[in-house]
Amino acid sequence: MKNVYYFDEGDYKNRRLLGGKGAGLCEMTHLKLPVPPGFVITTEVCKSYYAKKGSLPGGFMAQVKKGIKRIERDTGKGWNSRDDPLLVSVRSGAAISMPGMMDTILNLGLNDTTVDALSRSSGDPRFAWDSYRRFVQLFGKVVFGVDDSKFDKILDGAKKDAGVSSDAALAEDSLRGVVKKYKEACRKHTGRSFPSDPDEQLELAIRAVFKSWMGERAIVYREKYGITPDVADGTAVNVVSMVYGNMGDDSATGVVFTRNPGDGTPGLYGDYLINAQGEDVVAGTRTPEPVASLRKTMPKSYAELERTCRRLEKHFREPQDIEFTIEKGRFYLLQTRAAKMNAVAMIKTSIDMVKEGLIGRERALVRLDAGQLEQLLHRRIDTEAAGSHERLTTGIAASPGAATGLAVFDVKKAAEMGEAGTSVILVREETKPEDVPAFFAAAGILTSRGGKTSHAAVVARGMGKPCVVGASDMKIDYSSGSCSAAGTAIKDGDEITIDGSSGHVFLGRVPTIEPSVTGGLRTILEWAGKAKKLGVRANADTPEAAKLARSFGAQGIGLCRTERMFNAADRIGLFVEMIMAGSAAERKGILDKLGRLQRSDFAKILRVMEGYPVTIRLLDPPLHEFLPNPEELAGRLREMKPGPEERRARTVLDRARELAETNPMMGHRGVRVGITYPEIYEMQIRAVFEAAAGLAAKGVDARPQIMVPQVGSLSELGAVRDIYDRIRAEMEKKHSRKLKINFGTMIEVVRAALTAAELAGPAEFFSFGTNDLTQATFSFSREDAEGKFLPEYMEKGLLDTSPFQSIDEDGVGRLMKMGAADGRGRRPGLEVGICGEHGGDPSSVRFCHGMGLSYVSASPHRIPIATVAAAQATIAGRAGARGR
Repeated sequence: MKNVYYFDEGDYKNRRLLGGKGAGLCEMTHLKLPVPPGFVITTEVCKSYYAKKGSLPGGFMAQVKKGIKRIERDTGKGWNSRDDPLLVSVRSGAAISMPGMMDTILNLGLNDTTVDALSRSSGDPRFAWDSYRRFVQLFGKVVFGVDDSKFDKILDGAKKDAGVSSDAALAEDSLRGVVKKYKEACRKHTGRSFPSDPDEQLELAIRAVFKSWMGERAIVYREKYGITPDVADGTAVNVVSMVYGNMGDDSATGVVFTRNPGDGTPGLYGDYLINAQGEDVVAGTRTPEPVASLRKTMPKSYAELERTCRRLEKHFREPQDIEFTIEKGRFYLLQTRAAKMNAVAMIKTSIDMVKEGLIGRERALVRLDAGQLEQLLHRRIDTEAAGSHERLTTGIAASPGAATGLAVFDVKKAAEMGEAGTSVILVREETKPEDVPAFFAAAGILTSRGGKTSHAAVVARGMGKPCVVGASDMKIDYSSGSCSAAGTAIKDGDEITIDGSSGHVFLGRVPTIEPSVTGGLRTILEWAGKAKKLGVRANADTPEAAKLARSFGAQGIGLCRTERMFNAADRIGLFVEMIMAGSAAERKGILDKLGRLQRSDFAKILRVMEGYPVTIRLLDPPLHEFLPNPEELAGRLREMKPGPEERRARTVLDRARELAETNPMMGHRGVRVGITYPEIYEMQIRAVFEAAAGLAAKGVDARPQIMVPQVGSLSELGAVRDIYDRIRAEMEKKHSRKLKINFGTMIEVVRAALTAAELAGPAEFFSFGTNDLTQATFSFSREDAEGKFLPEYMEKGLLDTSPFQSIDEDGVGRLMKMGAADGRGRRPGLEVGICGEHGGDPSSVRFCHGMGLSYVSASPHRIPIATVAAAQATIAGRAGARGR
């Protein structure tokens, strides 16, 4: 494989090798469009550079010099020429567009000799020295790491001395002085003279572009947007002969989109600058003009730009982001790539291009970023307005959307204030189930601990509440009702704004933008619903969440967590009493009350989801989350006087110590509670049957399923199946009708995945609980992992993404495949789905489609994401089959 491809050699389809920018330049060259001559250094050279710890491949620079010779022939200019010098730009370009994340150098090849030659050949010494000062600044910044502020200070001084406000107004003499001072700044920084040999300049620039691939901003960008090595591995380098937009008032440079990237409206959208180079537009050093005004200033060039944009959009069948330069009236193209757009614009352009006959519905779906759709379903920060607000801290973006409210640290106070109509942000180190009443009342939740699948995150997503977790630099002092971060303190009642989409927390009120579920989104979801094979259900625990999920197109509920139903203020006390009960008889009295509440809840949810399955998970709370803290209780007890209250407190303390566990997340929970306290599961199973029977009598098509959590053995599942069979027979006799309620289990314990063939005997369906299965497989605590070491793992390349965000296909995925295959081997046609948070992750949805699952289940606000991702997986599968 070659290291260097000329623009007329490269294959546009090989973006992984040529990078997006290089591939676009090659394709435009094949289309005979006005592209300056040049060549692409492949991403393989970048990979080799890192594999060899910063060394370029043997003979590589000889290939580069050969490429320069080719450009010399194509342009008629000479490298390091004293007559008509060739200058080049050196630009990055990964397979996936990463705007502004890597480095570019313009006007490379200038030195004290070639600048005079450029002055003579152009007939414009001022232009030549303007290009030289630009080159020294970019080279010094990118290659040598000189702080840009040093160059800015020199340039500002020159403008002040000359009495001008614009760079473009500086005369040749001023620019000569600027270049001299720029070089001196580089010499002081590096201890060496500024390189004058263009070959040395070129090699140093290529190395610098490669280095920028692992620059901090590029790494952060890839992490944020999930750009893993299998998507883009290294950057290409594009060496392009310079064309000049800074040669006077008949020259210009600009960036234009073929459709508005903010709302998708057809028509040219962008900016340009007269007598400038591309960096001026990007850097914002001058205020550009809207591209529409180019029609008046340069009508011929505008007409050519308009024709070219139409041609490129039609050719690529995708809105384009184009960079252009006009040199003394001659039009050139420097880049074309698929335009980055927000969710609103992506949806509109998909639908419009179908109407225009440019693409079909399948392509309209495939071009969407499924994860981006979440932007449409939550209030979001006005990013422009946010720039003027002080940021308090940044945590993990756990549940999207934006909320402003008074910071409140006390759960009870937050609940009271919220119920009274005050907008509050509940601020806690971490949250527990007993905090959930405040969740309902709060506008948003902020914690200093936890990850994306922590309690606060999961519950907030289920509610559609904005949430930021794991803001680890935020120190909370409950005693004073305050917190601090980065030297800034806020106290109880101070107003803050949280952005659950970015993880940022701001002081004061930041304006937000209302969500809009547009007709366009409904159209896309209709198309996706018809295209997909994989079912999409919701994780929903309340009738309100079920209604929201159904409005987004959910085909049932894949996980109804019954313990969440006890979080309401009128129930949490009863539930704690039930757990603390010292005898079965005492417990049964409380269970009778809870059973009536559960039956009512189940009936409401089943009615909302009429005609669709509702999978009801039996109780699975880590009991410690509902128990008093023994140490705190003991401390209060020491201060109590003897008497009835003290005796009751002592009884509670004894019970709390009796139930306390060393590792509660892996202790007395799930099926183990149902076996040691069978009356609890009896109550729940009976409540499901009663609800279903009551609805059936009214003609409602209710389809509940009962799911047993935390099962690790056939004997555990069999014990609960016995309870189920007994109650079913009892209920069918009582109501004189057959009741079709399937019995199944979660596969979230590793042993369950390994013994799935046995479990498929009593189980009529499986649902993979991928949150706990991931935790068990990795032996990671979710909260500790995401809050502490996982970011470092990803930064060091030990993991591409968090396994709690996207299914670990090699480990967890293998267990899933094994469990599904073994289960279906025992029970053909076995329904198998997932109900962990991965159900709303596009890459996990694709994996689940590939392994032939029946459905995925996701939080209500992620239903559209899962629906589109499932459609994309189906379409990709058909395309792959055709390819074979």
